[in-house]
Amino acid sequence: MGMSQATVKSEDVVRVSNADGAGPFIILCDHASNHIPEGYGTLGLKPIDLKRHIAWDPGAIGVSMVMSSLLDAPLVESCVSRLIIDCNRPLDAPDLIPSLSESTAIPANAELSEEEKQRRIGISHRPYHSAIEDLARARAAKGLPDPIYVAVHSFTPVYRGIPRPWDIGIIHDADDRIAAPLIAGLEALTQFCVGVNEPYSPADRVYYTLERHASALGFPAVMIEIRNDLITTAQKEMAWGETLSRLLREIVERPLAQAASSPKTGTA
Repeated sequence: MGMSQATVKSEDVVRVSNADGAGPFIILCDHASNHIPEGYGTLGLKPIDLKRHIAWDPGAIGVSMVMSSLLDAPLVESCVSRLIIDCNRPLDAPDLIPSLSESTAIPANAELSEEEKQRRIGISHRPYHSAIEDLARARAAKGLPDPIYVAVHSFTPVYRGIPRPWDIGIIHDADDRIAAPLIAGLEALTQFCVGVNEPYSPADRVYYTLERHASALGFPAVMIEIRNDLITTAQKEMAWGETLSRLLREIVERPLAQAASSPKTGTA
């Protein structure tokens, strides 16, 4: 499908909030929005499909905003649906522009030309990652400490007919300086079923944003996945944001572990 008529302003595709936040964390929300840019219609889907998890991570931006406020952390969010292009995938990933999500075909994403692929990279993927890089450079220029990246996502309770038991999943690679104490803190609360590299792991190629901006540069990072039926209201988003912010604040108030253990693996 040719989309040369699609026009998107840069301020529509990525948003940076609390850019001057001086806390140690940078909050990232790769799948904050289900917005489809003008000219793309509904990608051939029913409007109700655009409200499902295939189009975005419901509740993730609400939790992210709470954490940004409580931790005085800058927040970078993608404002374009992952169905246009997934900002948390490498450019060679087969699901960078998914033609099938879970069991739903995305008609407008089938057999895309290289020209259209490059157009979508320019619409959303490149601006999003450029915004993260620009923010990191600006913080370094101010003499702020090295950042700790926290990516906030949500996941569907049932995927391809299989229930997922976890309330929250903590995803990490070999560097578990943030993940290990965060997992311990969540498990100590006892009311949560905590997945470690569940329902995804970096082996599933879902860690791209953090690999690019944190791991490759030696910065600590963690990916948080919250089951989306637990963050369906502003009050629930607030509760999760407060809990996670408190645990993260406790982590940075003591020295980060120098040794990183090997990640446990999970399946999608």
